[in-house]
Amino acid sequence: MGEKEAPAQVWRGDRLFPTEIRFGAGRLVELSKACRRLGVYRPLIVTDRGLAALPIGRLVREAASVGGLAPEVFAEIEENPTGHQIEAGVAAFQAHKADGVIALGGGSGLDAGKAVALLAACGGSLWRFAWPDHQAAQGQGAQGQGAPGEAARFPVIAIPTTAGTGAEVEPSAIVTDSEAPAKRAILHPAMMPKIVIADPYLTVSLPAKLTAATGMDALSHNLEALCIQSYHPMADAIAASGIALVGRWLPVALAEPTNIEARSHMMAAAIMGATAFGKGLGAMHALSHAIGALKGHHHGLTNAVLMPFVLAHNRPAIEAAMGRLAATLNLPGDPFSAVQQWILDLRRRVAIPETITALGLARGDFAKVAALAARDICAGMNPVPVDAVALERILETAI
Repeated sequence: MGEKEAPAQVWRGDRLFPTEIRFGAGRLVELSKACRRLGVYRPLIVTDRGLAALPIGRLVREAASVGGLAPEVFAEIEENPTGHQIEAGVAAFQAHKADGVIALGGGSGLDAGKAVALLAACGGSLWRFAWPDHQAAQGQGAQGQGAPGEAARFPVIAIPTTAGTGAEVEPSAIVTDSEAPAKRAILHPAMMPKIVIADPYLTVSLPAKLTAATGMDALSHNLEALCIQSYHPMADAIAASGIALVGRWLPVALAEPTNIEARSHMMAAAIMGATAFGKGLGAMHALSHAIGALKGHHHGLTNAVLMPFVLAHNRPAIEAAMGRLAATLNLPGDPFSAVQQWILDLRRRVAIPETITALGLARGDFAKVAALAARDICAGMNPVPVDAVALERILETAI
C-alpha cells in the first residue's frame, strides 16, 4: 500500500474504556504477557471450527504458548452458539484444568468464551443468567447459583477477528436455547473481558461478505443506540462518531482488504457500537435475534436488511436524533429522509440484500418471528413501543 502503511503506528494505543484494550496492528504478540499478568497459565481458547482451522487459529495458539503457558483449544462453536455448546466448553475447560479463557472470533467465539468462563466458575444452569431471570440469579451463592465473586474467578481475554459485534467490550452474550428455539441474552457483570487485544491485522483475511455483514452490524449497534429514548449524551456522541466511521471506511475495507487504516477504523467503530449500546437496542435487534434463532442467518446481515424498515417504523420518535446524525454526516435536506437514503446507498455499495425475502422468510413465518421478537429484551427498549402485531407489521413492509 506504499505510503498508506507509514502512519499505521498512529492507530495504536492502550485504553481503559470500557475495559483494558490493547489496540493496534501487531498487538497479538502481547497475548502471553497479558495472560501472565492475569495469572492465566493454562488458558482454554474458545473459538469456532472454521476459525480454528485457519492461520489465525494457529497464530493465536502459538502466541498463547510463549513463556511457559499451556493452552488448549475448544473449537466446537457454531455461528450461533447454543447452550449445549457452552456446556461442552465447560467440560473442556475442566478437563484441561484451565484457569482462564481466551475468547477468539467474531460474536460467536467471543460470546461463547465469555459464557464458558461464567459457567465454569458458577456451575448449574446457564439460563438462570438469561434475561429476565438474571437479576434473581446474581448474588445467590447457594445450590450452584453462583455469586458474582465466583464468576470473576476465571478471567477472559478477548481477541476479535471481525469488526462488527463489539462483543469484546460487553458483559453479556447471546446464546441460542435450542429447546425453544430462541436466542437469549446472558447477562453478568463479571463477563466483561479483563483484557481485549484488538489487532486489525486479524481482520484482513475476512471474506468480503463477512466484512460487509459485520461492518453493518457495527453500524446497527451505533445507529440503534443513538435512537433509544433515554438521556445519555456520552453514548450518543460515541454512536454518532461510530456511524460516521462505518460510512467512511467500510467501503474502503471492502475495496482494499489489506488497508490497515480502514480495518483499524472499522475495529474501532465496532468497539464504539458495543460501548454505545449500553444505552439500549430496539426492534432491529429483537427481530434479528428471532430470525437468527429460526433461520440461522448471520446477525449482522439480518440487522442490515431490517435497518431501514425499523427506522421507518420508529420515525415519529427519532426525528431529533436523525437531525443530529444528519448534521454529523453533513447531509442536506430533510434529516430523516437524508439519513435513510444514506443507509440505503451504503447498503447497495456493500451488496446487502434489499428485503427479507433474501433471508428465506415468507409471510407464513412472520407470526412466529414476531411473537419470538416481542419477548426479546431489545423489544422493550424500542423508541416506539412494539408488540407482536407491530413487529409483524414491520416484517410486512420489509418483504
